[in-house]
Amino acid sequence: MFDHRPASLPPAIWRFPPSREWPHADLVGRGADLQPSTLIAAYRSGIFPMPTDFAFDDSDIAWWSPIRRGILPLDNLRITRSMRRSSRKYHCTENEQFERVMRGCAAPNRPGGWISEQFIDAYVELHNLGWAHSIEVLDDSGTLVGGLYGVRIDGLFAGESMFHLARDASKVALMHLVDQLKTHAVHLLDVQWLTPHLATLGAIEVSRDDYLGRLAHAITA
Repeated sequence: MFDHRPASLPPAIWRFPPSREWPHADLVGRGADLQPSTLIAAYRSGIFPMPTDFAFDDSDIAWWSPIRRGILPLDNLRITRSMRRSSRKYHCTENEQFERVMRGCAAPNRPGGWISEQFIDAYVELHNLGWAHSIEVLDDSGTLVGGLYGVRIDGLFAGESMFHLARDASKVALMHLVDQLKTHAVHLLDVQWLTPHLATLGAIEVSRDDYLGRLAHAITA
């Protein structure tokens, strides 16, 4: 999955302030753009983009660094019997249908959906440069029934979103991802915010400062 080096990027033209200047809130800034160099600079700083409910327009990008950050320790993934059974009936591929996975995550009928065409275009470009990756889950007929995508930088994998159209399909994608991360010496799996669903899979919360310390180690490992 991660057997090639991403394309080099020009320096980001936007400056992300140091964490000591961030507000004591999950939302730490607004503006900038979704160019590849901007996105990679943001992830390296512990920041990720996501719209807000009060955005002025599509160009109003919000940047987040949760005070309580969700991560999934790789040895902490909880694999149920149902997940093991499902893993035997599905087949996983990597980086073969990145845009389709994103669009699956962006389905308009999903509660809280936020992935716009602007974000799809930006992350497809990041994928083409070798920075963004997808896991696809296929059933016996070869139909895409689930998957996930995210951004890998050195020892960090920043998980963005996952979806499923069949039972346990997104969980199988996560199982496959964790196996790949262990193989490729990626040891920090960021899940942004801890949700009840992610907690059942073994995700935990850490403080922002703790996360930034782990991140600094991961991207220089």
